[in-house]
Amino acid sequence: METSIGKLRRLQQCASTDGFFTILALDHRGNLRRNLNPTYPEQVTYEAMVAFKQQVTAALGPVSSAVLLDPEYGAAQAIASGALPGHTGLVVAVEKTGYSGDPNDRESMILPGWSVEKIARMGASAVKLLLYYHPQAENAAGQEALVSQVAAACRDYDIPFFLEPLSFSLDPAVKALASPEKRRVVVETARRLTPLGVDVLKAEFPLSITGEKDESVWHAACAELSQASAAPWVLLSAGVDFEDFQRQTAVACAAGASGVMAGRAVWKEAAERQGAAREEFLRGTAVERMLRLQATIEAAGRPWADFYTPPIVEEGWYRRY
Repeated sequence: METSIGKLRRLQQCASTDGFFTILALDHRGNLRRNLNPTYPEQVTYEAMVAFKQQVTAALGPVSSAVLLDPEYGAAQAIASGALPGHTGLVVAVEKTGYSGDPNDRESMILPGWSVEKIARMGASAVKLLLYYHPQAENAAGQEALVSQVAAACRDYDIPFFLEPLSFSLDPAVKALASPEKRRVVVETARRLTPLGVDVLKAEFPLSITGEKDESVWHAACAELSQASAAPWVLLSAGVDFEDFQRQTAVACAAGASGVMAGRAVWKEAAERQGAAREEFLRGTAVERMLRLQATIEAAGRPWADFYTPPIVEEGWYRRY
């Protein structure tokens, strides 16, 4: 596929020089409050949320190809404070946290007062939309329309579009999809949504590792996801323990993934610590984790540029841009 000059430049900002994504995910809102204060999450202040995100960004931003932040507590604050290094890409969430509707008919929403235009204006490298999606949900067409809407805005402002679809059970009595169904849903989701204008897919691991222990099955599922996706894909961590995520990353990259967007698997223990103990964990264990992921991705992953052809730049191109 041919990409535009603006998207090409911004994708380069999000990746390593070799074309791999080792992106720190830190756009959490509601679940971060619960991590910081499990007993009384509603008591976590704006200042505490901002301070935590800046501390994590300052520690891990230098060893990340990009950082994913939210507009409420993270993105502008990290720029203004200098916590986000200038050489590190910035991906900004466009959605409101959570969903509306019934648990088996979930609707994602753009954060009121926020937009793709504003993300581009603030100097970000990419836009991210989290989308609750099940191909058989009654509102699947509406969710697909939202993807197309955001994709169109990203084309208008020449900024890459990262899509993060999250699967869910259509049966309110069943909390999580069984491993075979999760595989079908994650693969079909990639097949349906990536052709709608998605530049990078942020995908769930396409089965449950607690329900399936055989890594050859993991590899086959990830290879199926790679075949279904029209765009390069990165693996989200979903809060699993780091060692499990490291194994998932190795398998996913060997099967065609281009990297990760790693969140709680890397930094969640920091939320349980205070003061010097938190800083020591972030500068030590968490940095080591990001570097291990980076080495794994670079050893086995597929560069994102394999999917895209740079635009042909001819004399006078700027007149048509």
